[in-house]
Amino acid sequence: MTQTPFTAEFPWPAPAKLNLFLHVTGRRADGYHTLQTVFQFLDHGDSLFFTPRGDGVIRRSDGPQDIPEAQDLVVRAAQALKAASGCNLGADIAVTKRIPIGGGLGGGSSDAATTLVALNRLWNLGFPLDELAGIGLRLGADVPVFVRGLAAWAEGVGEHLRPLALPEPWYLVLTPPVQVNTADIFNAPELPRATAPITPEDFLAGAGGNDCEAVTCARHPQVREALAWLRRHGPARMSGTGASVFLPLASRAEARALQAQVPASWHSFVAAGLNRSPLQNLSRQDARSNVTAPEQSV
Repeated sequence: MTQTPFTAEFPWPAPAKLNLFLHVTGRRADGYHTLQTVFQFLDHGDSLFFTPRGDGVIRRSDGPQDIPEAQDLVVRAAQALKAASGCNLGADIAVTKRIPIGGGLGGGSSDAATTLVALNRLWNLGFPLDELAGIGLRLGADVPVFVRGLAAWAEGVGEHLRPLALPEPWYLVLTPPVQVNTADIFNAPELPRATAPITPEDFLAGAGGNDCEAVTCARHPQVREALAWLRRHGPARMSGTGASVFLPLASRAEARALQAQVPASWHSFVAAGLNRSPLQNLSRQDARSNVTAPEQSV
């Protein structure tokens, strides 16, 4: 395989996601939980910049200071792709963070997926999405949905995906100043672990909740406060294990008007729900023509 690096002069998007519901249906012998959830993307997220290197070095040239470089999923994803392909190239990777860390919005998983998709292209590897998703699954259960780039019904540990056509409302997303550790929530003895399975049709008819919500709210009162505030304005929910909570709204103007009332201590943003990830759109465009892509709208 020819390994001539492309240049990258534009940002690759790493969109946030919402879990529109989350049920814990069981626990496997290996300790992983079986889940049912629905993923939808947002037109708000991180931006990643890649500069291929000819010396094989993987380096994060810029990124969140509170995440050590060796533990950053972008570095781990690049190393995993390099190992799977036998590629002798490297990359400098710069990450501009907009997704709150520890908010249940999938920032680390999305960054990892964008790294796999971008370097697959920039290193000229030619891996199909199924192989990239398989590499991503070893990094985290949420990575495959970001690699595939379609809103989806998910089961298993999150790896069994079925594309799902959803309404695409505007969302107001709030994140109180707390980071929730996903492992702590899933290891909590009080977490429900035997919720009866539902079908996608049940969800579309209005069924489903978040089994992690009570545990997170009990352990993180700030999440409970943010959720209670948002529920005064509509059917708000928590994403994943938190800390972020969200409310669907009919228009951007309505979401902006409500955002203006959000307490200053909470991080907030307004974003449209998307059934097709900006990453998928960009990677398909880049595959058709090796031209500079437009910047992500966030």
